[in-house]
Amino acid sequence: MESASKSFTLKSNGTLRVLKTPCGVCQAFDPLSGAQHPKVEQFTGLWDTGATGTVISKSCASKLGLKPISKAKVYHANGEAIVNVYAINLFLPNQVGFQFIKVTEGVLNGTDLLIGMDIISRGDFAITNLGGKTVFSFRVPSAGKLDFVEESKPSQVVNKHKKIGRNDTCHCGSGKKFKHCHGRNY
Repeated sequence: MESASKSFTLKSNGTLRVLKTPCGVCQAFDPLSGAQHPKVEQFTGLWDTGATGTVISKSCASKLGLKPISKAKVYHANGEAIVNVYAINLFLPNQVGFQFIKVTEGVLNGTDLLIGMDIISRGDFAITNLGGKTVFSFRVPSAGKLDFVEESKPSQVVNKHKKIGRNDTCHCGSGKKFKHCHGRNY
């Protein structure tokens, strides 16, 4: 499912404090295998750059009929826990998708899916808030470097009206020094 030039942009009419996107989730499968495509359920994904990995709620896993593939030790705000690990395919807006993503089960308040750095770091992630309107863009795979510090450096402009020194070659192309050509009256 990962391929070149897949991206999406979401725009708001105000400044957002939380980034959420619609997401499709299903049991992990290979779309090229010829097997029947599992049912894709729609959820809301909360994007969290502070989360190492993607997390799915227990109710979401139950709704999808997911079976744990392993257990993992995770660290969260309330300490640590041993939780179920599932394999899913994840569908983001505009056909941006990932297959065979390992996700951990977690307690999520107000959402069924938390999109972590395991997904975010696979591409380019940008948030802008120009004029009080948030624009959130994601592109996978990464296609360029965003460097706001480099962009803000003043560009070096060549002065077209550089002062000609008296001993410089004259600008007219005569080969003479400026002081013996066009500069002799100065």
